[in-house]
Amino acid sequence: MILYDVHLHSRFSTDSREEPENIAETAISKGLRGICFTDHMDLYFPEECSKKSGGDFTFDLDGYFEELDELKAKYRNRLDIRIGMEIGLRNETELKSKVVSGYEEMLNKYPFDFIIGSTHCLENIDPYWEEYWYGRTAEEGLDRYFDAIDQNVSDSCLFDTVGHLDYLVRYVSEEACLRSAEAKGLAGICHSGSLKRLYGREIYTPADFSDRIDSILKKIIDDGKALEINSAGLKYGLGFAHPKEEILKRYRELGGELITIGSDAHIAEHLAYDFDTVREMLIYLGYKYYFIYNERKSEGITLQ
Repeated sequence: MILYDVHLHSRFSTDSREEPENIAETAISKGLRGICFTDHMDLYFPEECSKKSGGDFTFDLDGYFEELDELKAKYRNRLDIRIGMEIGLRNETELKSKVVSGYEEMLNKYPFDFIIGSTHCLENIDPYWEEYWYGRTAEEGLDRYFDAIDQNVSDSCLFDTVGHLDYLVRYVSEEACLRSAEAKGLAGICHSGSLKRLYGREIYTPADFSDRIDSILKKIIDDGKALEINSAGLKYGLGFAHPKEEILKRYRELGGELITIGSDAHIAEHLAYDFDTVREMLIYLGYKYYFIYNERKSEGITLQ
């Protein structure tokens, strides 16, 4: 059993309304030994996307630590609670240095246990919204996304693990999906009204982006950073966690060993989502451990 979920969101995140204490109680009921809160901090989130999302994906760190420190004390004999953050990395020339400086200031001021580095925005837009995909095939949009991650991981001092490496396949627009399907002679599968998910399940192949993905994996291995397995892809019906099994296999082939595991839960009931499937896959691929972090230092836990 995987005993720690180290990617989850509470009401401190713009896209969650879940109470931290309910997350703690649910974790205990599911038999977890520990959790790490990793609420969203996306500096300079695109203004138009903020309006659509209902917030700018930042939060009050003083209040965050005050509340979670109280929760840690309350549950100290029942649950190992750690405090982290999921930061949104940016590669835009006009934003990159400002974003890095902002996060460095936070990391120097607050005693975080764990930092996830994720790419949620590029070209000053969140690709969750269809505007990003206008006039593009799925492959063109994903190639730009992997290129942005490749640039962002160069700032590896900021984070401990790369979050949900290929999660963008969930949000490919219907038009981009259809263009890709037609180009590959697979237009017949696009008929259910679920083209975004069909893209990830039927068309997405990591080999199409192997150069970019290899560059990303080599950089994080060289810098001693981890790769996250995020089970949200299973929750969304893609049939795989993020990243896809082929990427996890390649990571191991290149010498990668540091793996973190998170559900990316935004409601308590999704904690540890399908962790048994994740565990079985990791063992099949030859991994022996997964890792948790305390004061930004890694600790291996056996998968057996």
